Amino acid sequence: MGQTLPKPGLRPFLPDDVPVLAAIFAASIEELTGDDYNEAQQQAWMEAAETEEFGKRLAADLTLIATLEGSPVGFASLQGADHIRMLYVHPAVSGQGIATMLVDALEKLAGGRGAKSLSVDASDTAQGFFAKRGYVAMQRNSITVNDEWLANTTMKKTLGASQ
Repeated sequence: MGQTLPKPGLRPFLPDDVPVLAAIFAASIEELTGDDYNEAQQQAWMEAAETEEFGKRLAADLTLIATLEGSPVGFASLQGADHIRMLYVHPAVSGQGIATMLVDALEKLAGGRGAKSLSVDASDTAQGFFAKRGYVAMQRNSITVNDEWLANTTMKKTLGASQ
């Protein structure tokens, strides 16, 4: 018989979470984005978690932490009422519904904040995940992160349409 996985939980971000979320951020980029970004791009992207700005962004947004048995395994942040700024899941739990649970919660919160739609600048790695959830590609972007160019796609979903 298969082993029953522990049920994931959700909780709000706390300032003490910054180091563990930085580790999840880096592990996610290092282990999950290699098919879409080269090593230099991954390194530049991961360095964003090494700055004080990382914690400030998490604190400024509505950031949710996904937990398994009380330990953080992923996080997502809602900037304002209608933009997903970050969504990262530890590679050890990738594919187990953690990202889905986080985005479900952000979509409900955004709707509760009066948002009619929700946008995200999805990495090439995450684009398929968001497309399956009804997000539509609006435009391609190239951003500079620590002197490296990274591509992403702005995607948008009308809330209430398929929830």
